Amino acid sequence: MRYFFLVIALLIAVTACKQTDSDTRVGVTPAIGERMQMAPFKTQSLTDKTMLDSKHLDGQVLLVTFFATWCPPCIQEIPSLIALQDAFKSKGFSVIAFSVDEGDPAPPLLKLIDKFGINYPVLLAEPAVTRNFGGVTGIPVTFLVNRQGQIVKKYLGYVSHDDLEEEIKTMLAAG
Repeated sequence: MRYFFLVIALLIAVTACKQTDSDTRVGVTPAIGERMQMAPFKTQSLTDKTMLDSKHLDGQVLLVTFFATWCPPCIQEIPSLIALQDAFKSKGFSVIAFSVDEGDPAPPLLKLIDKFGINYPVLLAEPAVTRNFGGVTGIPVTFLVNRQGQIVKKYLGYVSHDDLEEEIKTMLAAG
């Protein structure tokens, strides 16, 4: 009888934890008609000190990532993001990184940019931007945005280079 109740409790727990299609999971593609427009932003890039306006990114495929300098998986992704920027920049692609670091994040971010030779814009995430991206509740979180400015994929957690590269190639080929 004891095992019977244990099995029932496990089944209830598994059912309660089961995610629906609308949940955030690695690589979830929103259903047709549910695609959300990328949140607009205008802020200075710490990478090259230029002002970056999302309006100037129209027509590009974007990988938008939210990260922090204290997050090991976020740091682990940096070499892959650099390689993707190098490989696809000339094809209408860009990585955009938003730091969610608190306090005065500029010194550690500048150190990180220099240490890795980051070649893509690194921006400070304002609360409105994180909120407008649907609420960034964990990091790293990465959004793939098509040429029409629609978020087509959301990845929560570390994403492998190969997975991102395959998705980016597909999006670039789609036009």
